[in-house]
Amino acid sequence: MNKIINHHKTIVLSDTHVGSRWSKTKDVIEFLDNNTCETLILAGDIIDGWSIMRGNKTWTEHHTNFIKKLLDLQHTTKIIYIRGNHDDFIEKIAPLNFLNISIKKDFIYESNGKRYFVLHGDIFDHITSSINWLAKLGDIGYSSLLWINKFYNMRRARKGLPYYSIAKEIKSKVKISVNYISEFEEHIVSTAKRNNCDGVICGHIHHAEKKMYDNILYLNSGDWIESLTALTEDFNGNWKIVSEHSAIITSDEDEILYEQVLRGAV
Repeated sequence: MNKIINHHKTIVLSDTHVGSRWSKTKDVIEFLDNNTCETLILAGDIIDGWSIMRGNKTWTEHHTNFIKKLLDLQHTTKIIYIRGNHDDFIEKIAPLNFLNISIKKDFIYESNGKRYFVLHGDIFDHITSSINWLAKLGDIGYSSLLWINKFYNMRRARKGLPYYSIAKEIKSKVKISVNYISEFEEHIVSTAKRNNCDGVICGHIHHAEKKMYDNILYLNSGDWIESLTALTEDFNGNWKIVSEHSAIITSDEDEILYEQVLRGAV
Protein backbone atom coordinates (compact mmCIF):
# COMPACT_ATOMS: atom_id res chain seq x y z
CA MET A 1 0.00 0.00 0.00
CA ASN A 2 1.34 3.41 -0.97
CA LYS A 3 1.86 5.87 1.87
CA ILE A 4 -0.46 8.88 1.72
CA ILE A 5 1.41 12.19 1.72
CA ASN A 6 -0.56 15.30 2.65
CA HIS A 7 0.64 18.41 0.83
CA HIS A 8 -0.05 21.84 2.37
CA LYS A 9 0.68 25.42 1.44
CA THR A 10 2.07 26.12 4.92
CA ILE A 11 3.09 24.11 7.98
CA VAL A 12 3.97 25.74 11.32
CA LEU A 13 5.95 23.88 13.97
CA SER A 14 7.27 25.26 17.24
CA ASP A 15 8.70 24.15 20.56
CA THR A 16 10.30 20.93 19.36
CA HIS A 17 13.08 21.49 21.94
CA VAL A 18 15.62 19.43 20.03
CA GLY A 19 18.46 18.59 22.42
CA SER A 20 16.11 18.12 25.35
CA ARG A 21 15.43 14.71 26.87
CA TRP A 22 11.72 15.27 26.30
CA SER A 23 11.76 16.24 22.62
CA LYS A 24 9.59 13.92 20.52
CA THR A 25 11.98 14.38 17.60
CA LYS A 26 11.23 10.98 16.07
CA ASP A 27 7.54 11.92 15.89
CA VAL A 28 8.35 15.28 14.29
CA ILE A 29 10.38 13.56 11.58
CA GLU A 30 7.54 11.09 10.95
CA PHE A 31 5.09 14.00 10.70
CA LEU A 32 7.31 15.78 8.16
CA ASP A 33 7.66 12.53 6.21
CA ASN A 34 3.87 12.37 5.91
CA ASN A 35 3.22 16.09 5.43
CA THR A 36 4.92 18.31 2.85
CA CYS A 37 4.48 22.02 2.16
CA GLU A 38 5.65 25.01 0.16
CA THR A 39 6.61 26.98 3.30
CA LEU A 40 7.68 25.55 6.67
CA ILE A 41 7.64 28.04 9.54
CA LEU A 42 9.62 27.06 12.63
CA ALA A 43 8.15 29.37 15.26
CA GLY A 44 10.84 29.23 17.93
CA ASP A 45 12.31 26.90 20.56
CA ILE A 46 13.26 24.45 17.84
CA ILE A 47 16.66 23.77 19.45
CA ASP A 48 16.76 23.73 23.25
CA GLY A 49 19.90 25.73 23.96
CA TRP A 50 19.06 25.87 27.68
CA SER A 51 19.15 22.10 27.99
CA ILE A 52 22.38 21.88 26.01
CA MET A 53 24.04 24.62 28.08
CA ARG A 54 23.14 22.78 31.30
CA GLY A 55 25.46 20.06 30.09
CA ASN A 56 22.70 17.48 29.72
CA LYS A 57 23.93 14.64 27.51
CA THR A 58 20.56 14.20 25.85
CA TRP A 59 21.39 14.84 22.20
CA THR A 60 20.45 11.66 20.36
CA GLU A 61 20.66 10.29 16.86
CA HIS A 62 17.01 11.34 16.37
CA HIS A 63 17.97 14.94 17.10
CA THR A 64 20.72 14.81 14.48
CA ASN A 65 18.30 13.22 12.02
CA PHE A 66 15.88 16.10 12.55
CA ILE A 67 18.54 18.63 11.53
CA LYS A 68 19.34 16.45 8.50
CA LYS A 69 15.64 16.36 7.67
CA LEU A 70 15.45 20.17 7.61
CA LEU A 71 18.52 20.35 5.36
CA ASP A 72 16.90 17.84 3.01
CA LEU A 73 13.59 19.73 3.03
CA GLN A 74 15.15 23.07 2.08
CA HIS A 75 15.78 21.76 -1.43
CA THR A 76 12.03 21.86 -2.13
CA THR A 77 10.58 23.87 0.76
CA LYS A 78 11.15 27.43 1.95
CA ILE A 79 12.02 27.28 5.66
CA ILE A 80 11.67 30.28 7.97
CA TYR A 81 13.20 29.86 11.44
CA ILE A 82 12.03 32.27 14.16
CA ARG A 83 14.12 32.64 17.31
CA GLY A 84 12.57 31.60 20.60
CA ASN A 85 13.75 31.96 24.18
CA HIS A 86 15.33 28.49 24.36
CA ASP A 87 17.18 29.11 21.09
CA ASP A 88 17.82 32.81 21.66
CA PHE A 89 21.45 32.27 20.66
CA ILE A 90 20.37 32.57 17.00
CA GLU A 91 19.32 36.17 17.67
CA LYS A 92 23.00 37.09 17.33
CA ILE A 93 22.98 36.06 13.68
CA ALA A 94 19.43 37.07 12.70
CA PRO A 95 18.44 38.09 10.12
CA LEU A 96 20.31 35.56 8.03
CA ASN A 97 19.57 33.79 4.74
CA PHE A 98 21.38 30.66 3.60
CA LEU A 99 20.35 27.98 1.15
CA ASN A 100 16.53 28.10 1.24
CA ILE A 101 16.44 28.91 4.96
CA SER A 102 15.77 32.31 6.56
CA ILE A 103 16.44 33.06 10.23
CA LYS A 104 14.43 35.94 11.69
CA LYS A 105 13.32 37.43 15.02
CA ASP A 106 9.80 37.89 13.65
CA PHE A 107 8.20 38.68 10.32
CA ILE A 108 4.93 39.24 8.47
CA TYR A 109 3.83 36.24 6.45
CA GLU A 110 1.56 36.95 3.50
CA SER A 111 -0.55 34.07 2.24
CA ASN A 112 -3.82 33.83 0.31
CA GLY A 113 -4.33 37.59 0.55
CA LYS A 114 -3.90 37.64 4.35
CA ARG A 115 -1.15 39.08 6.54
CA TYR A 116 0.04 37.16 9.62
CA PHE A 117 2.44 38.49 12.22
CA VAL A 118 4.75 35.59 13.11
CA LEU A 119 6.79 35.47 16.33
CA HIS A 120 7.62 33.01 19.08
CA GLY A 121 5.78 34.95 21.77
CA ASP A 122 8.24 34.94 24.67
CA ILE A 123 8.47 38.74 24.62
CA PHE A 124 4.98 38.78 26.16
CA ASP A 125 6.07 36.48 28.97
CA HIS A 126 7.29 38.82 31.75
CA ILE A 127 9.37 36.16 33.51
CA THR A 128 11.01 34.86 30.33
CA SER A 129 11.78 38.32 28.98
CA SER A 130 12.75 40.06 32.23
CA ILE A 131 13.83 37.50 34.86
CA ASN A 132 15.98 35.04 32.98
CA TRP A 133 17.23 33.08 36.00
CA LEU A 134 13.66 32.51 37.22
CA ALA A 135 12.59 31.37 33.76
CA LYS A 136 15.40 28.80 33.73
CA LEU A 137 14.44 27.65 37.23
CA GLY A 138 10.88 27.22 35.99
CA ASP A 139 12.23 25.17 33.09
CA ILE A 140 13.85 22.79 35.57
CA GLY A 141 10.52 22.53 37.42
CA TYR A 142 8.77 21.72 34.15
CA SER A 143 11.32 18.97 33.51
CA SER A 144 10.50 17.51 36.93
CA LEU A 145 6.81 17.50 36.02
CA LEU A 146 7.69 15.66 32.81
CA TRP A 147 9.44 12.97 34.85
CA ILE A 148 6.22 12.48 36.82
CA ASN A 149 4.32 12.44 33.56
CA LYS A 150 6.65 9.73 32.22
CA PHE A 151 5.97 7.33 35.09
CA TYR A 152 2.27 8.13 35.05
CA ASN A 153 2.04 7.19 31.39
CA MET A 154 4.06 4.03 31.94
CA ARG A 155 1.30 2.94 34.32
CA ARG A 156 -1.39 4.00 31.86
CA ALA A 157 0.32 1.99 29.12
CA ARG A 158 0.28 -1.14 31.31
CA LYS A 159 -3.48 -0.65 31.67
CA GLY A 160 -3.88 -0.24 27.90
CA LEU A 161 -4.67 3.47 28.20
CA PRO A 162 -3.40 6.13 25.74
CA TYR A 163 -0.86 8.88 26.47
CA TYR A 164 -2.06 11.70 28.70
CA SER A 165 -0.40 15.02 29.60
CA ILE A 166 -0.48 16.00 33.28
CA ALA A 167 0.91 19.43 32.42
CA LYS A 168 -1.94 20.03 30.00
CA GLU A 169 -4.46 19.00 32.64
CA ILE A 170 -2.93 21.45 35.11
CA LYS A 171 -3.00 24.25 32.51
CA SER A 172 -6.68 23.68 31.88
CA LYS A 173 -7.71 23.55 35.57
CA VAL A 174 -5.45 25.98 37.45
CA LYS A 175 -6.92 29.49 37.34
CA ILE A 176 -3.61 31.35 37.25
CA SER A 177 -2.50 29.25 34.25
CA VAL A 178 -5.79 29.85 32.42
CA ASN A 179 -5.50 33.59 33.07
CA TYR A 180 -1.87 33.59 31.88
CA ILE A 181 -2.81 31.94 28.58
CA SER A 182 -5.69 34.37 28.06
CA GLU A 183 -3.51 37.43 28.74
CA PHE A 184 -0.77 36.03 26.48
CA GLU A 185 -3.23 35.63 23.61
CA GLU A 186 -4.61 39.14 24.05
CA HIS A 187 -1.12 40.72 24.02
CA ILE A 188 -0.15 38.76 20.92
CA VAL A 189 -3.35 39.77 19.11
CA SER A 190 -2.77 43.45 19.92
CA THR A 191 0.61 43.19 18.20
CA ALA A 192 -1.06 41.86 15.07
CA LYS A 193 -3.52 44.77 15.13
CA ARG A 194 -0.72 47.33 15.46
CA ASN A 195 0.99 45.82 12.43
CA ASN A 196 -2.22 45.86 10.35
CA CYS A 197 -2.31 42.08 10.14
CA ASP A 198 -5.25 39.72 9.75
CA GLY A 199 -3.81 37.17 12.15
CA VAL A 200 -0.93 36.13 14.37
CA ILE A 201 1.09 32.91 14.46
CA CYS A 202 3.07 31.96 17.56
CA GLY A 203 4.18 29.21 19.94
CA HIS A 204 5.89 29.44 23.36
CA ILE A 205 3.11 28.42 25.77
CA HIS A 206 2.78 24.79 24.57
CA HIS A 207 -0.94 25.25 24.03
CA ALA A 208 -2.22 24.78 20.48
CA GLU A 209 -5.11 27.06 19.63
CA LYS A 210 -7.09 28.56 16.78
CA LYS A 211 -9.60 31.28 17.62
CA MET A 212 -10.84 34.68 16.55
CA TYR A 213 -10.30 37.82 18.62
CA ASP A 214 -12.67 40.28 16.99
CA ASN A 215 -11.35 40.25 13.42
CA ILE A 216 -7.88 38.84 14.24
CA LEU A 217 -7.15 35.12 13.83
CA TYR A 218 -4.99 33.80 16.69
CA LEU A 219 -2.98 30.68 15.81
CA ASN A 220 -0.68 28.80 18.21
CA SER A 221 1.13 25.70 16.97
CA GLY A 222 1.53 24.01 20.38
CA ASP A 223 4.59 21.84 21.01
CA TRP A 224 6.41 18.54 20.40
CA ILE A 225 7.06 17.73 24.03
CA GLU A 226 3.57 16.57 24.94
CA SER A 227 0.87 17.90 22.60
CA LEU A 228 2.57 16.87 19.32
CA THR A 229 0.65 19.50 17.35
CA ALA A 230 1.23 21.64 14.28
CA LEU A 231 -0.63 24.20 12.20
CA THR A 232 -1.38 23.61 8.54
CA GLU A 233 -2.77 25.93 5.88
CA ASP A 234 -4.35 24.62 2.69
CA PHE A 235 -4.24 26.32 -0.69
CA ASN A 236 -7.57 28.07 -0.01
CA GLY A 237 -6.22 29.78 3.11
CA ASN A 238 -7.90 27.50 5.66
CA TRP A 239 -5.92 26.84 8.83
CA LYS A 240 -6.26 23.88 11.18
CA ILE A 241 -4.51 22.27 14.11
CA VAL A 242 -3.27 18.75 13.47
CA SER A 243 -2.18 16.39 16.23
CA GLU A 244 -0.23 13.16 16.28
CA HIS A 245 -2.29 12.00 19.22
CA SER A 246 -5.24 13.17 21.28
CA ALA A 247 -5.88 11.58 24.64
CA ILE A 248 -8.10 12.57 27.54
CA ILE A 249 -8.89 11.15 30.95
CA THR A 250 -12.12 9.31 30.35
CA SER A 251 -12.83 7.18 33.40
CA ASP A 252 -12.87 7.25 37.20
CA GLU A 253 -9.99 4.77 37.18
CA ASP A 254 -7.92 7.24 35.16
CA GLU A 255 -8.69 10.02 37.65
CA ILE A 256 -7.58 7.83 40.56
CA LEU A 257 -4.35 6.89 38.78
CA TYR A 258 -3.70 10.56 37.96
CA GLU A 259 -4.10 11.59 41.61
CA GLN A 260 -1.88 8.72 42.83
CA VAL A 261 0.98 9.84 40.61
CA LEU A 262 0.66 13.46 41.72
CA ARG A 263 0.90 12.26 45.34
CA GLY A 264 4.08 10.39 44.46
CA ALA A 265 2.54 6.91 44.54
CA VAL A 266 4.21 5.82 41.30
